[in-house]
Amino acid sequence: MKKHYAANYMNEKKRFKNLNIVKRKLFSWQTTLIGLLIVEFVIFGSLNSRFLNIINLMYSVGDFLYIAIAALAMTCIIAAGGIDISIGSIMGLSSIITGFFWVKTSNIILATILGLISGVVAGTLNGILILITQVNPLVITLGSSFLFSGLALTLSGFAGSTGFEGISGFPDSFVYIVNGSIFNIPNPIWILLILTIIFYILLHKTKFGRYLFLIGMNPEAAKYTGIEIKKLTIYNYAISGLGGAIAGILLVSYFTSARSDLGADAPLIVITCAVLGGASIYGGEGSIIGTLLASLLVGYLKYGLQMINITSHQTNVFLGLVLILTISGRYFWDVLSTNYKNKEAVKRFKKT
Repeated sequence: MKKHYAANYMNEKKRFKNLNIVKRKLFSWQTTLIGLLIVEFVIFGSLNSRFLNIINLMYSVGDFLYIAIAALAMTCIIAAGGIDISIGSIMGLSSIITGFFWVKTSNIILATILGLISGVVAGTLNGILILITQVNPLVITLGSSFLFSGLALTLSGFAGSTGFEGISGFPDSFVYIVNGSIFNIPNPIWILLILTIIFYILLHKTKFGRYLFLIGMNPEAAKYTGIEIKKLTIYNYAISGLGGAIAGILLVSYFTSARSDLGADAPLIVITCAVLGGASIYGGEGSIIGTLLASLLVGYLKYGLQMINITSHQTNVFLGLVLILTISGRYFWDVLSTNYKNKEAVKRFKKT
């Protein structure tokens, strides 16, 4: 009889645990983002049937690929309690360095590698300055953004272009990186998928990622547990710089031209995608999958507005309003979710 009761108790406990897991997944913010994506598709599809053309949807990923990649890197920064305003300037700097060395050497592989290295160096510089000065990362990266954009503009002059003119003439193999396809699927989708997997493993499946979350939640506690905060901070900003460089070089491939102003409009949208995806601006929270979904939501929102003949200026107004409403909705969602969890905890306590 005792064994029978014990078996029933264990089965009931397992069923209750599985039910809680299902509830958490159904009522998660990521599920809400998927729902918002579906609503977005339904609305724009009803306004313009061409919006739902699968070919258009796949190839439009190239339009916001740079935003999504930079947002993945930004999620790691925000999860650790930091911010990187300079990521847009790093895009411009890496694109110009790639173009500059392409002009000087005619070796696109070398030029691309140097472009990537420039992003890592720029990100590392941000991390070092933040540690040395102990000034808020917002201020440091805002200042470095002017430095990087100025360097990009100066280098473009050395490469023979004036003002914001682009460096062109890139080989077809380089242009194909973003504008080509594999198995009839556009390369931007493959690139975004691969980078999402890499950043997901980095942030959610490694000690490095767990340490970033701990630093974001409580830097003092992280310090006393033996975590090398300084080293991790430099690595984190170096990765952010690399993410910006990848985004910048892919922009060059997409537009077939390197310009110092590439990515100039990116920082605020990138930060918005990271926060909308589940990252807390105070640190300690972040989701790579959430950031990906948020990037798709924002990217297809811009695409949909263009499909219904909304001008670029009007698009910014709509985009701003929707982002404000969505992020505000996430705040209220967090409040409701916390209240729900508290009620469930009280119920479980009363049952015991």
